Amino acid sequence: MSCTTCASTIEDSLGDVEGVEDASVNFATERADVEHDPDVPADELVEAVEDAGYGVQKELLDEEQEMEDEEEIQKLRRLGIRSWIVTSPIVLLMVFMWTPLDVLTGFQIDVLMFIFATIVVFYYGLRTHSAAYRGLKNGVFNMHALIAVGTVVAWITGVLVFVTPMENYAGVGAMIMASHNVGTYLEHRAKGRASSAIEGLMSMQAETARVLRDGDEVEVPVDEVDVGDVLVVRPGEKIPVDGVVVEGRSNVDESMVTGESDPVSKDEGDDVIGATVNGAGRLKVEATKVGDDTFLSEVVELVEEAQGSKVPIQGLTDRITNYFVPAVLVMAGLSFLLWWQLPGAMEAVASLGAPYLPWVDLTLDPLTLGIFAAVAVLVISCPCALGLATPTALMAGTGKAAENGILFRDGKAIQTMKDLDIVVLDKTGTITQGDHSVTDVVVRPGGPNATDGGVSPDGGSAAADPADEAVIDERELIRLAASAERGSEHPIGEASIEYAEEEGIELSEPEEFESVPGKGIKANVDGRAVSVGNVRFFEDELGVELPPGIDDQLHELEQEGKTTVIVGLEDEPAGLVSTADTIKEGSVEAIAELHERDVETWMITGDNERTAHAIAEQVDIDPDRVMASVLPQDKIDKVSELQDEGNKVGMVGDGINDAPALKQANVGVAIGTGTDIAIQSSDVSLVRGSLDALVDAFTLSEKIFQKIKQNLFWAFIYNMVAIPIAFFGLLHPVIAVAAMITSSISVITNSTRLGNIEL
Repeated sequence: MSCTTCASTIEDSLGDVEGVEDASVNFATERADVEHDPDVPADELVEAVEDAGYGVQKELLDEEQEMEDEEEIQKLRRLGIRSWIVTSPIVLLMVFMWTPLDVLTGFQIDVLMFIFATIVVFYYGLRTHSAAYRGLKNGVFNMHALIAVGTVVAWITGVLVFVTPMENYAGVGAMIMASHNVGTYLEHRAKGRASSAIEGLMSMQAETARVLRDGDEVEVPVDEVDVGDVLVVRPGEKIPVDGVVVEGRSNVDESMVTGESDPVSKDEGDDVIGATVNGAGRLKVEATKVGDDTFLSEVVELVEEAQGSKVPIQGLTDRITNYFVPAVLVMAGLSFLLWWQLPGAMEAVASLGAPYLPWVDLTLDPLTLGIFAAVAVLVISCPCALGLATPTALMAGTGKAAENGILFRDGKAIQTMKDLDIVVLDKTGTITQGDHSVTDVVVRPGGPNATDGGVSPDGGSAAADPADEAVIDERELIRLAASAERGSEHPIGEASIEYAEEEGIELSEPEEFESVPGKGIKANVDGRAVSVGNVRFFEDELGVELPPGIDDQLHELEQEGKTTVIVGLEDEPAGLVSTADTIKEGSVEAIAELHERDVETWMITGDNERTAHAIAEQVDIDPDRVMASVLPQDKIDKVSELQDEGNKVGMVGDGINDAPALKQANVGVAIGTGTDIAIQSSDVSLVRGSLDALVDAFTLSEKIFQKIKQNLFWAFIYNMVAIPIAFFGLLHPVIAVAAMITSSISVITNSTRLGNIEL
C-alpha cells in the first residue's frame, strides 16, 4: 500500500464480501482486521484483497518476517541509489544548460536528458506506476498516481521539446521519481523504527530451555517445551515459558512485564512468567503455558491489535484523504489552464515572489509555466503524511505503554481515556490488596437459638450466666465456615481456609454447596447446614434477623474497616468471622493525582456500607461517591446511571466478576498482577496491578493523542501552505517532492519521540 487511499480501497473490497460485518485496514502496519461470519472462508477474503489489486502475505515465522522486512527495505534502498546514479548525469546536463559552456549543443542535451529520464521514470519508476495502475483500476487515485502523473507529464515535455519551442522538464521528472524512491525507502525504514516495540517484546523470549528428561538436564529449543515439562532455570537466565515454581527460591526481575524494576520474590507454588529474568537462586519450574498461550505472546498479540486499530479521529482523516487526491488533480489541471489561458493574471501573482526564487522564469511561454506549476501541485500534495500521522503515533505509543505494563486493546480507548469525567474503582483487589486475612473469630453465646447475651470483641461470652455459655467454640466455628467455603472462590472464604490450615484445623468436604453471588453460600458440612454470608444473605435469602448482640458486634467490627461475614448453623446466626484487607501501595497517591486532573473518583463494592466508607476515608474518596453492597450483576447499572447523567465513565476492576461493568463503561480497565489479569475482558489492562499504572495510562492517552494532533496539524498546514505556492508556479517540483518526503519523515520521527516519555 502506498497511502491511506489504498487502505480504503482494500476495506471497501473486503466489505463487499457477503458475511463481512466490518473491515479495518491499517496503512502503517499493513494489517487488515476483518469481522465476519464463521462460514466465510479465508480464501474469499484473500481474493477480495487481490481483486483490489493487492496481495496477502503468507504467515511467516518471526525470524522470516524480520528477514523479509529487512530485505524489502534493502531493495528500496538499492532502488533509490540506482535511481540517483542514473539521474546524476541529468543534473550535470542541467548545469550545461544554465552555464555558458559550449560542451554540448542544446539538441544534444535534450536527447541525452530524454534518454536518462526515460530510464529513471519508467524503469526505476515501474514500482510506482504499477501501484498507480492498481489504484486507477479500482477507480482510486492514490499517492503513487500523483507521482506517476507528475513525472509522466514532465517526461512528455522531453518529447514535445523536439516539435515545439518549450522548456524540457524531462530531467525534472527523473529527479522527482528518484527523490520519491529515496523517500519511500526512508519512510519504510522510519516506519520500522516506529513499530520496533513488537520486535523488542519478541526478542525478550528465551531461545532455549533446560528440561528435565529422565533425570537429566537436556537443552532444547523453547518451541519444543510441552505443558507439564519441568525446567531448570539457573541464576541470571530467562525463564523460558509461563509456569509454576516446584522447587527453589529466588527473586525474579519482572520489569519487562510490569515496568517495575524491583525484583519479585518467588517460592514454591508461585507463578512465573516467560521471558522474565531469574535472580540469584536456582529454580525448577513446571511449564503451564507454552507457545502462543504464554503471557508474552498474549501481550504481543494485544499490542499488534492496538497498533492495527484506528482512533475515531482517523476516520475523519481517511475521509479527507479519499477526497484530497481527486481535489489535487482538479487543482493541478486548473493551475495549468489558468497559466495557459490567463497568463497575465497568474504572472501578476507570481511576480511577487519571482525576484527571490531563482527557478522562477516568467519569460518562459505560458504552456511551459503551466506544466511547471501543475507538476509541482501534483507532487507537493501527496497525502502520505496524513496517512502516517495517526498509525505511527499509535504504534510508538502502544509500544511504550506495553513496556510499562499498560496494554491498550484499541485506539478508541486511547482517544477516550483522556476525556473521562469519572473513574469508578472496584474496592477489593483494585484499591486494596484483595488479600484478606482473618482478624477476628467471634462466637455467639449459647449458640443458635440462644437468648441474646451479647458478644465481646475478643470472642468470649459477655454474660456470666453458665446458661449463656457458647455451645460452639471458635475452632469449631472456623472449621465449619472454612469447610463450607471450600466450594467458593471468594477472598474471604480463601482467607478462612488459610487461617484454619495455619491453626491446624482439619477441614471437611462440603456437600450440597450453593452460592448466591454477592451475598453468601450454603453447604452441608458433616450433616450440619452451614451458612456463611452478609446481612442481606441472612435477611433476604434465609429470612433471619440478626439478634442485637451479633448485630452490635458486626457494626463495631465494620466500623474498624473490617469485612465481616455471619456464620449460621441450621439457618441461625452462630458467630462472626472478620477479615481485613490492606490498602495497596500507591492507591492514595494515584487517587490524589486523579483528583488533580479533575477526574471524579467513585468506589463500588459488594462490601457493606461501614467497611466501604472506612476504606474510602483512608484514600480520600468522597463518602457521597461510595456505592456499597452492590451485587456483581448490578455494577453495570451503577455505571449506566453515571453515564445517563452525561458523564464519560471509566471502570477499573479485576476483569473477571467486573466484566459486564467494564464493557458498559466508556473505557474498561482491568487491573491485575502478571498472569492473574484477564486481559481479554477490558479496553485497557494494567499488568502492574497498582493504581499508579492507571495514572500512567491517563498520561499516555494524553501524550499519544497530543502527538496525533501535532502530526495532523503539520501534515495539513504543510499542504495548505505549499499547494497555493505551487499553484502560482513559485515552487520547484524537485523541491516539492523533497518537502513531501520531509513531511512524512518528520511525522514518523515525531511519533517515535513517544518512546522517550518519562512515566
